[in-house]
Amino acid sequence: MIRGTTHRVRKAVGHGHRAARAGRAWHLGHSAPGHTVDDEVTTKVQLKATYQIAPHAPGRFFSLPLDNAHLRKLARTPVSVHKILVVMLVPRSRDDWLRAGHDRLDLRHCCYWTNLAGHPVTGRHRTTVRVPTSRIFDDRALCEIMTRVGAGGRP
Repeated sequence: MIRGTTHRVRKAVGHGHRAARAGRAWHLGHSAPGHTVDDEVTTKVQLKATYQIAPHAPGRFFSLPLDNAHLRKLARTPVSVHKILVVMLVPRSRDDWLRAGHDRLDLRHCCYWTNLAGHPVTGRHRTTVRVPTSRIFDDRALCEIMTRVGAGGRP
């Protein structure tokens, strides 16, 4: 385990925030012979976690308020590096979703992703966005996203 990982993951939750704040970002690179735009493509992944929406959200989507300044960054288009938003729905108690030890880091519950490119800012200070529950963020989803980006498409 990387020293400080638990702190960073817990800090990314932003407990008590009504609107999702800046969160944490990953820059993920992927190389594949089938990429047509470059031999390696990059996608920025904005990470959010919230207990405001219960895990196992019912329905086809859940709503998440974002600060407008942050949404503008995620919605900017065109871009040279695509961005996606990944939201993890967690229980209020950290002990129910995060366990770290010398041999593993366990994160429980589900992450969902969406591409907000071109999404309009509609609120005065915050805008509520919809995150589809059909877009589970896992290894397969990430490979599919990077393959589309590598072919010159959108996430």
